[in-house]
Amino acid sequence: MNVQHYKDRLLDLARTLSARTRRESADGRGGFIDSAHDVGDASVADETVAEAFAEADRNSNVLQQIHDALARVDAGTFGVCIVGGEPIEEKRLDAVPWTAYCMKHERLLEAASGPKTPTL
Repeated sequence: MNVQHYKDRLLDLARTLSARTRRESADGRGGFIDSAHDVGDASVADETVAEAFAEADRNSNVLQQIHDALARVDAGTFGVCIVGGEPIEEKRLDAVPWTAYCMKHERLLEAASGPKTPTL
Protein backbone atom coordinates (compact mmCIF):
# COMPACT_ATOMS: atom_id res chain seq x y z
CA MET A 1 0.00 0.00 0.00
CA ASN A 2 1.29 3.46 -0.91
CA VAL A 3 0.78 5.34 2.38
CA GLN A 4 2.28 8.53 0.93
CA HIS A 5 -0.50 8.58 -1.69
CA TYR A 6 -3.12 8.47 1.06
CA LYS A 7 -1.27 11.06 3.13
CA ASP A 8 -1.23 13.44 0.16
CA ARG A 9 -4.96 12.87 -0.40
CA LEU A 10 -5.71 13.43 3.28
CA LEU A 11 -3.69 16.66 3.35
CA ASP A 12 -5.50 17.91 0.25
CA LEU A 13 -8.88 17.01 1.75
CA ALA A 14 -7.93 18.76 5.00
CA ARG A 15 -7.10 21.98 3.14
CA THR A 16 -10.32 21.83 1.14
CA LEU A 17 -12.54 21.10 4.15
CA SER A 18 -10.84 23.74 6.30
CA ALA A 19 -11.53 26.39 3.69
CA ARG A 20 -15.09 25.17 3.17
CA THR A 21 -15.79 25.10 6.92
CA ARG A 22 -14.50 28.65 7.35
CA ARG A 23 -16.63 29.81 4.41
CA GLU A 24 -19.78 28.08 5.67
CA SER A 25 -19.32 29.42 9.19
CA ALA A 26 -18.85 32.92 7.79
CA ASP A 27 -21.93 32.48 5.59
CA GLY A 28 -23.93 31.39 8.62
CA ARG A 29 -22.80 34.36 10.68
CA GLY A 30 -23.40 36.72 7.76
CA GLY A 31 -26.87 35.28 7.16
CA PHE A 32 -27.70 35.77 10.83
CA ILE A 33 -26.54 39.38 10.79
CA ASP A 34 -28.23 40.18 7.47
CA SER A 35 -31.49 38.37 8.23
CA ALA A 36 -34.68 40.16 7.33
CA HIS A 37 -36.96 41.71 9.90
CA ASP A 38 -40.20 40.35 8.42
CA VAL A 39 -41.38 37.15 10.18
CA GLY A 40 -41.57 35.12 6.95
CA ASP A 41 -38.21 36.35 5.69
CA ALA A 42 -36.69 35.78 9.11
CA SER A 43 -37.90 32.17 9.06
CA VAL A 44 -36.25 31.54 5.69
CA ALA A 45 -33.09 33.31 6.84
CA ASP A 46 -33.02 31.21 10.03
CA GLU A 47 -33.27 28.00 8.00
CA THR A 48 -30.49 29.12 5.66
CA VAL A 49 -28.25 29.98 8.61
CA ALA A 50 -29.02 26.64 10.28
CA GLU A 51 -28.13 24.76 7.08
CA ALA A 52 -24.83 26.64 6.74
CA PHE A 53 -23.87 25.87 10.34
CA ALA A 54 -24.97 22.22 10.03
CA GLU A 55 -22.83 21.75 6.92
CA ALA A 56 -19.88 23.43 8.66
CA ASP A 57 -20.37 21.04 11.60
CA ARG A 58 -20.42 17.96 9.32
CA ASN A 59 -17.28 19.16 7.56
CA SER A 60 -15.63 19.83 10.90
CA ASN A 61 -16.37 16.25 12.00
CA VAL A 62 -14.85 14.81 8.82
CA LEU A 63 -11.89 17.17 9.21
CA GLN A 64 -11.25 15.76 12.69
CA GLN A 65 -11.36 12.22 11.27
CA ILE A 66 -8.84 13.30 8.61
CA HIS A 67 -6.51 14.69 11.28
CA ASP A 68 -6.87 11.42 13.19
CA ALA A 69 -5.97 9.49 10.03
CA LEU A 70 -2.91 11.70 9.50
CA ALA A 71 -1.87 10.93 13.09
CA ARG A 72 -2.18 7.21 12.26
CA VAL A 73 0.05 7.80 9.20
CA ASP A 74 2.67 9.40 11.46
CA ALA A 75 2.33 6.56 14.00
CA GLY A 76 2.69 3.91 11.29
CA THR A 77 -0.77 2.45 11.93
CA PHE A 78 -2.61 3.91 8.93
CA GLY A 79 -4.57 1.31 7.00
CA VAL A 80 -4.99 -0.96 10.04
CA CYS A 81 -8.40 -1.37 11.67
CA ILE A 82 -8.35 0.16 15.15
CA VAL A 83 -10.71 -2.54 16.44
CA GLY A 84 -9.27 -5.81 15.19
CA GLY A 85 -5.85 -4.82 13.85
CA GLU A 86 -6.46 -6.31 10.41
CA PRO A 87 -5.62 -4.38 7.24
CA ILE A 88 -8.31 -2.05 5.92
CA GLU A 89 -9.31 -2.91 2.38
CA GLU A 90 -7.63 -0.64 -0.19
CA LYS A 91 -10.94 -0.13 -2.01
CA ARG A 92 -12.33 1.20 1.26
CA LEU A 93 -9.33 3.48 1.79
CA ASP A 94 -9.71 4.75 -1.78
CA ALA A 95 -13.35 5.65 -1.06
CA VAL A 96 -12.92 6.90 2.53
CA PRO A 97 -9.21 7.51 3.19
CA TRP A 98 -9.84 8.75 6.74
CA THR A 99 -11.57 5.56 7.85
CA ALA A 100 -10.26 3.81 10.95
CA TYR A 101 -12.28 0.62 10.48
CA CYS A 102 -12.31 -2.33 8.11
CA MET A 103 -15.68 -3.10 6.50
CA LYS A 104 -16.46 -5.85 8.99
CA HIS A 105 -16.09 -3.58 12.01
CA GLU A 106 -17.76 -0.64 10.27
CA ARG A 107 -20.85 -2.79 9.68
CA LEU A 108 -20.83 -3.96 13.30
CA LEU A 109 -20.59 -0.36 14.53
CA GLU A 110 -23.43 0.75 12.25
CA ALA A 111 -25.61 -2.16 13.37
CA ALA A 112 -24.90 -1.38 17.03
CA SER A 113 -25.87 2.26 16.60
CA GLY A 114 -29.34 1.25 15.41
CA PRO A 115 -31.47 2.84 12.72
CA LYS A 116 -30.98 6.51 12.05
CA THR A 117 -34.00 8.70 12.59
CA PRO A 118 -34.58 11.04 9.67
CA THR A 119 -34.59 14.73 10.48
CA LEU A 120 -36.05 17.67 8.66
